[in-house]
Amino acid sequence: MLIGILSDTHIPDRAYSLPKTIFDIFSTVDLIIHCGDITDREVLDSLEDLTNVVAVKGNMDYLDLPKKEILNIDNLKIGVIHGDIIYPRGDLLKLKLLAKEMGVDVLISGHTHIPFIEKRDILLLNPGSPTVPRCPLKSVMTFDTENKEAKLIIIE
Repeated sequence: MLIGILSDTHIPDRAYSLPKTIFDIFSTVDLIIHCGDITDREVLDSLEDLTNVVAVKGNMDYLDLPKKEILNIDNLKIGVIHGDIIYPRGDLLKLKLLAKEMGVDVLISGHTHIPFIEKRDILLLNPGSPTVPRCPLKSVMTFDTENKEAKLIIIE
């Protein structure tokens, strides 16, 4: 299964809209995961026009969403969180320990606005932000569960 992953869109409080290229990038995915800080239901509605969406609640969200999800896809247990419970922000060791507590093979998080793909005994993924990154790159990610391959996609 091909999954499109994004986080920290912050629409409309920090950005006006999703970049149009996201809809092209995610046009072939089987599932979209949003790791929180959505801030407007219209973002999820527009993504749901493409395919099914799983979303978790970020620290800036008022939406009625779960704080975490565990998905079983292609013999993988995939955990999804926003990441605001990890301090310092994005700490890889604490993310790995949380993944072990959750019993997942892959942990997908956001909150840092900085992308990473960290392959340890647990795969840690963060798509960064397509609208308000904390690095020079706006980004999303795809994850092929069959091949266990994550790709960072830079949005120009």
